[in-house]
Amino acid sequence: MKKSIKEQLKSGEKKVGIWGLGYIGYSSMAHFAKNGVKCLGTDIVEEKVNAVNEGRIAIPNMEFWLGFDVKPLAEAGLMKATTDCKELINNDVPVQLICVPTEKGAEPYDGILIDVMEKLCGFKDVETDSPPLIIIESTITPDRVEKVVFPIMEKHGIKIGKDMLLGVAPRRDWFVSPEKTLKTLPRVVGGTTPETTDLMAQVLGIVCDTVLKARDHRHAALVKSVENAYRHLDITLANQLSLAYPDINMREVLELVGTKWNIGTYHPSFGTGGYCIPLAPQYVLTGAKNPDALTLLKAAIESDSKMPIKVAERLIKNGAKNVGILGLAYKGDLKVDVLSPTLKIAKELLKKGITVKVHDPYYTKDEIKRLTGAETFDFPKGMDEFDAIIIVADHMQYRSIPAKEILSNLKNCKLILDNVGIWNDIEFRNIEYHVAGDGGWLN
Repeated sequence: MKKSIKEQLKSGEKKVGIWGLGYIGYSSMAHFAKNGVKCLGTDIVEEKVNAVNEGRIAIPNMEFWLGFDVKPLAEAGLMKATTDCKELINNDVPVQLICVPTEKGAEPYDGILIDVMEKLCGFKDVETDSPPLIIIESTITPDRVEKVVFPIMEKHGIKIGKDMLLGVAPRRDWFVSPEKTLKTLPRVVGGTTPETTDLMAQVLGIVCDTVLKARDHRHAALVKSVENAYRHLDITLANQLSLAYPDINMREVLELVGTKWNIGTYHPSFGTGGYCIPLAPQYVLTGAKNPDALTLLKAAIESDSKMPIKVAERLIKNGAKNVGILGLAYKGDLKVDVLSPTLKIAKELLKKGITVKVHDPYYTKDEIKRLTGAETFDFPKGMDEFDAIIIVADHMQYRSIPAKEILSNLKNCKLILDNVGIWNDIEFRNIEYHVAGDGGWLN
């Protein structure tokens, strides 16, 4: 009897191919390898490829989130990578995971997905035991398969469901929590055929404790975007409440609201960032048949996009001349600057002629300059030159520093705006200190 793909993967006869070795692709590779499955990844960034082959983790703090050592897996040949993507197009790699960026700037973007799908069409010239299974792990709009992927397949004479199996299984991971991983979080999967969905569930069931089958690929794709759009609406409402009641500590009110059994706790902020939450409404709108019906999402996008500008305006109104920003990343201990509030805040302040410097332990001086247009500074000693400090990301380096050392390096500071409240317990005697959402934080 012919072995199933799952059995062939578990026995080491076949491999999983992974396109893109960022947070999603690298973690997929590591978890499959941990379960004894050989993986071959590809990326255009040579350093990412070298890191895999050397058993290193090039992504900051990934080892904390994974919770296991990858070096033995690489040494055992379970984790390998190449810059030559053609090596993945062969009979030994029947499962292909697409883990590439699907956004550019502040909008959904199909360019890289299109490039990968074009390359995967090379399977039409390869003799295989069974149709390759293509699983899109990247977040996509519900209509991308029909509007983007199907035309590519048709152009190359490939029949989906016969010559190639295709499905969608977007990731839900939270890369700052070791409890929320590829293994522990329920995984939603959906194929273009019921048989493909079943096969996806078998393969991903190797690493995921819980696999939930959606009706099809469109439903699976929409789940990820809708769940994050819900969060975006809630966060935007928190910010709007803070603006509507400027003299009220809305952070405290919302914490008390969150004690009700069926309501989550959301805090005002400098604006959302990252790959998921701020982009989710746009994925939903882009894929909708009747986008004009989604008025709440449109309003949330507009409102959220203005929050970093309001923070910058608060500094300008306060008379700030030299501003230090702590954190280029949108979230603590990640190296992800996509839609980070820092980008807009720095741009707005520089436009007004205000001196701005940015510190982030996970970014080089050149990266900070290229992304923000600002120079960097030493932390904490470099803070002495600023009359205002903005804390965007709650990096461990900012959270763990003793209060005495912080205070001794704020000789010229008059105002601190803290996005996440990491210095909330420090007594600032001659400095106006606000956590996002407290009374007067934007006044």
